[in-house]
Formats: sequence, structure tokens, C-alpha cells
Amino acid sequence: MLFNSPVWNQLMILIGEIAVVALLILLGTALLLVTITVLSIKSGRLYFPRILIPEFVVLEGAVKAICRLVGVDDKELMEFFIKLHNTMNVRTFEEIPVRKRAIFLPQCLRSAKCPASLTPEGIKCRHCGQCRIGDEITHLQDLGYQVFIVPGSSFIKRMVKKYRPSGIIGVGCILEVKEGLEMCDRLGLSAIGVVTVRDGCVETIVNWPDLLDAAALGAETPSVAKDLHVSAK
Repeated sequence: MLFNSPVWNQLMILIGEIAVVALLILLGTALLLVTITVLSIKSGRLYFPRILIPEFVVLEGAVKAICRLVGVDDKELMEFFIKLHNTMNVRTFEEIPVRKRAIFLPQCLRSAKCPASLTPEGIKCRHCGQCRIGDEITHLQDLGYQVFIVPGSSFIKRMVKKYRPSGIIGVGCILEVKEGLEMCDRLGLSAIGVVTVRDGCVETIVNWPDLLDAAALGAETPSVAKDLHVSAK
């Protein structure tokens, strides 16, 4: 019978050897990625970013598992992924006209006493002065950005479909930003992520100068961007 023939046995051995070699290559690649990742995290510098991005996406599960073993937690790894993603996207993002960019802010940045109302275009700020959002939105709109306050996860996809921005700046907690960047990759959009410095569901905090730095990338009005930094301090 075919299954008992020498040819079949040799074929099975060959397939087994190929599988073992492939597994060793994947494991070796994952270990290399972990080594580069840990070195980058510890030093605060990005090594070989163009290699890391595609390999990290493919081997993320294995990299996470190995990183846990060597003492790198998931939060550090996500922070590294966001930094890596932002670094890789800066040049493309700078080339996008500001009028074709959008900024999405999480509703948790609002004051707990926020009187803003929910509309089909998101939460509309009333510039009541109870938080910084009103002033910052005005600055960002002066640069030429469309700015949205996000009421829910599906909102971003709807606004992207409606207005078709080419570049996005997303603000949120670390997990939201990571997932948002991955979504933008799938949609073919250039995105920059800004992580809030305090998590939670109410009155979270973002480093506004960091957001303004991202917004000023490639902006056609650098003098306005400079003014924004002064006002944010």
C-alpha cells in the first residue's frame, strides 16, 4: 500500500524535517526580536525599526510570551509597539496636508460635570471652561484639523468612512491606542498614537504638549504650532 511504501515514509520524514527547521527559524526570529525589543526598551532607543514592525505583527504572541519570561510586561511591550509604530509613521504623516488629517479624543478627558451633548458627529464641546478640551480643540482646529470627541469604539470607523482622512492622531489609554493603530494599518491610514498619562473612565489626563507636537508634524503653519506650545505650558 501507498502508506507503507518507502517513498511515503521518506516523504513524511522530509515533511517532518522541514517542519522542525521552520519551527526553529520562527523561534530564532522570535528570540532575536525579543533581544532587540528588550535592548530598545532598556536604552530608550529604537534599533532596526524597519525589521521590527512586520516581524512583530507576525510573531506578536511568541514575542509576548518570551518577553514575560525575561521580565518585560505587556504594558512595556505595548508602549514599545506604539513608540515603534509612531517612529515608522512620522515621515508619511508629515507629508499629509493638515486638512486631510483628523484627531480623535476620548470622552474620558472631559470634566465629570461636562454639559456637552452627544451628536452624530460625536460629543460636541460647549467650551464651558471646566476642562482644557475646549481651548485645545480651538488650537487644533486653527491648525486645520478635524477634531472629534469619541463616544464609542465604532464612531472612529464611521467618521473615517464619512470624511476619509489620510492621517489620524488617536488619543487614549495604551490598549485603545494600540488597537487603534492596528485598525489604521488595516485601513491603510497613517496614524500617530498619543497615550494618556492617567487611565480611567472619568477625567483622565493627556500630556497636551505631546499631542501638540504630533499635530505640528509637517504643519504648514509652524508659527501657529509654536504658539500652541507656549499656550500649553
